[in-house]
Amino acid sequence: MFSGLTLKIIAGAIAFGAVLFIIHKIRESGADSVRTAIERQNNDAGKAADEGVLDYDACRDAGRVWDFGAGRCVGPAPGRRN
Repeated sequence: MFSGLTLKIIAGAIAFGAVLFIIHKIRESGADSVRTAIERQNNDAGKAADEGVLDYDACRDAGRVWDFGAGRCVGPAPGRRN
């Protein structure tokens, strides 16, 4: 049905496809790990920012000014020294 050369070509094409599939999976796995690492860093940075923010009462007690537009505590109150 198939000659020896045709079988070699088919086997070569299958082997080549398998190699391409393996390379694709390795690259996909690497991209996923990088994406996960970046997402973890972003989450950690967000948590650190949330934990470092003073609430309104603590801001006032610390002698600072609450910026209602930004929703956060900003620099010292006007006319006060550090």
